[in-house]
Formats: sequence, C-alpha cells, structure tokens
Amino acid sequence: MQTGKIGVTSENLFPIIKKFLYSDHDIFLREIVSNAVDATQKLKTLASKDEYKGDVTDLKVRVKLDKKAKTITVSDNGIGMTAEEIEKYINEIAFSGANDFLEKYKDDANAIIGHFGLGFYSSFMISKEVDIITKSYKEGSKPVKWTCQGTPEFTLDEIEKEEVGTDIVMHINEDSEEFLDENKISEILNKYCKFLPVPVVFRKQKEWKDGKEVETDKDNQINDTEPAWTKMPADLKDEDYNNFYRKLYPMADEPLFHIHLNVDYPFNLTGILYFPKIKNNFEVQKNKIQLYSNQVFVTDSVEGIVPEFLTLLHGVLDSPDIPLNVSRSYLQSDSNVKKISNHITKKVADRLSEIFKESRENFEKKWDDLKIFIEYGMLTDDKFYDRAMKFFLFKNTEGKYFTFEEYEQLIKESQTDKDKKVVHLYTTNQEEQYTFVEDARAKGYDVLILDDVLAPHLINRFEQKQTDTSFVRVDADVAENLIKKEDSEKEDLSWEEKQELSPVFQAVVPEKNDHTFIVDFKDLGENASPMVITRSEFMRRMKDMSAAQGGMNMYGDLPDSLNLVVNTAHPLVKKVIEAKDKKLSTQLEKMNADIAAQKAEAEKLEKAKEGKKEEEVPQAEKEQLESVNNELAKLEEEKRSKLADFGKKNKLAKQMVDLALLANNMLKGADLDKFVRRSVELIK
Repeated sequence: MQTGKIGVTSENLFPIIKKFLYSDHDIFLREIVSNAVDATQKLKTLASKDEYKGDVTDLKVRVKLDKKAKTITVSDNGIGMTAEEIEKYINEIAFSGANDFLEKYKDDANAIIGHFGLGFYSSFMISKEVDIITKSYKEGSKPVKWTCQGTPEFTLDEIEKEEVGTDIVMHINEDSEEFLDENKISEILNKYCKFLPVPVVFRKQKEWKDGKEVETDKDNQINDTEPAWTKMPADLKDEDYNNFYRKLYPMADEPLFHIHLNVDYPFNLTGILYFPKIKNNFEVQKNKIQLYSNQVFVTDSVEGIVPEFLTLLHGVLDSPDIPLNVSRSYLQSDSNVKKISNHITKKVADRLSEIFKESRENFEKKWDDLKIFIEYGMLTDDKFYDRAMKFFLFKNTEGKYFTFEEYEQLIKESQTDKDKKVVHLYTTNQEEQYTFVEDARAKGYDVLILDDVLAPHLINRFEQKQTDTSFVRVDADVAENLIKKEDSEKEDLSWEEKQELSPVFQAVVPEKNDHTFIVDFKDLGENASPMVITRSEFMRRMKDMSAAQGGMNMYGDLPDSLNLVVNTAHPLVKKVIEAKDKKLSTQLEKMNADIAAQKAEAEKLEKAKEGKKEEEVPQAEKEQLESVNNELAKLEEEKRSKLADFGKKNKLAKQMVDLALLANNMLKGADLDKFVRRSVELIK
C-alpha cells in the first residue's frame, strides 16, 4: 500500500471546495458524470485509431445509489487510469499552482474549477471519503484503488478488477444525506446530464403491474445522446424541431419559429433557439434558454451571455468556448462570450429576415405574437434595430401589414405636415378610440395599431432615429388638426366670444382629481360631433411611459390634461349659445359696459404712469389704480359666475359633455345614471 500527500501545501483547499467552490452542491454529480463521459469518449477515439482492440460498442456511464452503505457510485467503462496517472492527474496536476490561485481568487472561488480542472474534487462537497477504483485500458496495467478522506493524505492500493474503466465511490457525509434520495438523484441527472453524448444509466426502468410500480430488467437511460442541436439542419424536419421543443418544455404551446445555429469559426457554437408564443402583452419568460458545453448543462441563467432581448427566447446553446464553472462576472467579461453574443444577435436577425423574405404571408400571420421580441430587441440593441428595420411590420386598422419603408410610401403624400414630417397616426385601442379612428379615416388618413406595452418607447425610438417622422395618437386632437397643414384653421368666434362661452361649458365638465379639462372652440362642421375630448400627445405619452416604468417620474403623478373641444358649427351647440344670449343678453350687456368702463379707467391711469419711476407716481394714483383693478376683477368674476350658473342649469350643455365623456369610456357610476335619466327627460 502506498500512502502520501496531495501536491498542495495549503490546508484550506478542501474547506474551500466543500463550502465555496460552487453555490449549488448538486453540481458534484454533473462533474463526476462528465468526467466518466470523457473517459468513455477517449476510449472510443483510441479504438477508432486502432490503439485499443477491446469492445467499444456498449460504452455507458452508470450511476448507482446504495442507501444502506450511504454511497453514490459513478462507473464507466472508459480508458481508466494507472497508478502513475492517478499520481499525475489526481495528486499533482489538479493542484499545480493552486495556492497562488486561491490567494488570487479568494473572493471568487468559483473560478478555480474553470482554470484547474478540479471537477473531481467537487465530490468532497458531499463526501466524507471518496474512492477511485480504476483499471487502465493499457495492456499489463494493474487495477488500483485510491482513497482520500477530504484531507491532503491519501492511500493507493493494488486491487482486483476485471473490466477496464473507473468507479468513483462517494461515501456521503451526514450533512449531505439528502443526496441518498433516489428522486433527488434523478432530478439532478435530468437537469445536468439529459443530453450527454454517452448513455447514462440510473436504476432500472419501472412499470405498473398489479396496481403498483415495479422494476423491470431494462436499464433506465436518462439521456438523449444525439439531441437535435447536434445534428445538421438538413437532416431535420419541422416535426423534429417541434418534438425537441416538447422534450425541453413539455407544457408549452407550439413555438412560432426556430433558429438553428451551427458555427465553427471563429468559435464553436451550436444550438436551437425558439420563439415561443407569449400569452399576454408582455410575459417575460427569462431563464428558458439552456446553456451547454459539449452537451453538459451549465446554466439556464444566460443574461450577459446572450443579448438581453433574446433571454425571452427558449431553447439550447452549446459552446465549448464557454467555460463550464467560472463565475458570472468572468462570463460577462470574457471575449469569447461577447463574440458569441454578437454573433447570436446577427444570426437571429438574419434568420428572421430570411423567413420574412421566404414566406411573408406566414411571417405576417405570426407577427402579433412575434413582435414583442423584435420590439424589445430594437429598444435594447442598436445593431439589431438597424437589421430589424428590414422586417419590422406596422399593422393598420384594416389588418394590413407594411414595412417601415412601405408605409412611409403609402402615407407620404397625404400625411406630411407643414414641417415636412411624415405623420404616423395610431391607435392604442381600436375599439375605445373608434370614433377618432373613423374621423381620421374619413379625412383620408391611414391609422396604425400600436397597442402593446413597448409601443410608447418604440415610438420615441423611431422619432429619434427617423428625424423626419412623427407619431400622433388619433385622440390627440380633432381630425382636422392631427396633421398640421399650411392652411389656417377656420375661426368663426372672436376671442371675446370664446371667453364668454368658456365658463358655460367649463361649469359642466367633471371635477375630478385625476384629470383636468381645458375648453376650446373650433368649427368642426355641422355633421361632426358637438363636443370631442382629446389628449395632449406629449403629456399622454409621458404618462404612458411612466406607467410602464412603475410611475417613478414626475409625469406619473400629474393629472390627465384633457381638451374639451366644442364644435361651434353644430346645431346643438348653437342652440346653447342662443339660449345663453336670450336669457343673459340684457345682464351681460350691462356687465360688459361696466367692465369696458373700468378697463378704460385702468388704461387711463396706466398711461398716466408712463415715463415715471415708481417713486414718482403719487400714492393717491396708485391706490386709485388698485381700486379700479379690484373692481374690474370683481365684475369679471361676477360675469363668469353668472355664465357658469347658466351652464350648470342648462341640461343640453351637460348632455353634450356627457356624450363626449361616454364616447371616451369616461362616464361611469352615478354620473352615468344621471345621464340616462336626463336622456329620458330630454326625449320626452
């Protein structure tokens, strides 16, 4: 028997392995099984070169759980090791430079394995003792058993062993007895070893017999050794891709598209990415891409490895150029990872462009489900934005689809404003904004549907990139003013007339804290609605973006600023004006005369002050001017009060305001009940 010490002087190595090497102790089984797979693949390679004459037709890795002995054994029939190789690969190489490395990475112990191949030693995280029982493929080699109890001391004995290969026997410590559960081992193997390239067997297959589950004589192979991404795209059909998707995500709906990646220069990368169906407006399903290295599962937390917007996709990526066991910070700064990330972005854009060109009809059918990915990518990745502009689609209210360029050609002539900007009109809810959409279309305009949560951000991005383009929601103004042309608006009321009418209608708008109304007057034509409620494009867009970000900015708490546009050409509005004139004309004439007299007096006193410094104006004149201004303010307030009182009592004025509110889905509860009752009274 040989005894000795592992080639490491620090007594701290094993505690670090046990406690800090991995955040997830489950990974020990991945490491040991992966080593066993490597050993079998190496033997197969030697056989292909005629350097090994034995049988390689039944290479397997077996995992065995013995609850009574409290052991987990991973066995392979691979190349095995000689005593000299154990000394070299287990006792020396794995620890070369370990002390310096530990000092350098004491705050990032995850990096150890990635640099020094310490995968085998992860077994000590859950073991009080580990045995290596092995026989090399080399002729004349003696089988040996290496034993270590998690200290630098080990023993090495010659033993009897018939078959070539290696058994790793882990004697589970008291703190880790959870790993003696059969379901736990199945779960770990299914997570990390599901697609390893060599058959991995754990226990026997089970079947139901006489009302209970019993073991059969057949081995239970837990992995698919040739998953879809390892094959050439030409050898796969759509059915194969969909079957593989169901294997990855048994409960998911059928995917929209898939992209098969197969790159061997300037780095190795294979994989299949799927665009899943999103069930609601923005259902973020990150951690659905599985990252592999040579078919060994690494992680499903791929942020920093793939572009942010592609974390919404599902599927598999496999690259030996991504280290297995290094920390996330290392991955995010690794040059290979960055190259892979950029390449994936390009491949996804190329594939989408290809699908768009090959089958635009199919692309359009899936656009509503697909667009959230593309919009997210355009918002977070400039290069993807430029590529996506070729296949990004607008959908209009008629259900037709256009690329950005196609749509600009469609609307350029009719929807270019006086500043030479092409105005894209849009609705965020075709049903709720139906009247505005129809009014815009009646003017000969086309209207887009931009109804998802990313739309406000995307609109801003478009306007930043395409500076000769603007976007205006259909309810931002009356149809005549949505696109400002050179011709001026019709004006049939003077400023004084508008000032006199404003209190009448301001008196009947709702008084609520969540929105304010500004009354305006326009000639919209006698066939248009008597009143229209519009929303400022700028303020509404800022509030929409604030809501999408959780309301954490100055616009989120501001009330909605709404415009009540009174159509002065409508017969009902004229009827209210006539009623106002008939009831208040005498009183208003006197008030206006008094106001005019006070204004004249105020102007006279202001003129007397011209050319004088403040201290040169007599105090009596100052007091007289103040008195005149106070009287003027009082008279104007009396006039507004008189007009407001008329407005409150005028059922027709209130009815028209409520109709405008109803058209905007803003009339509810008690106000709606009053509207219905008033409607009955007016109909009688």
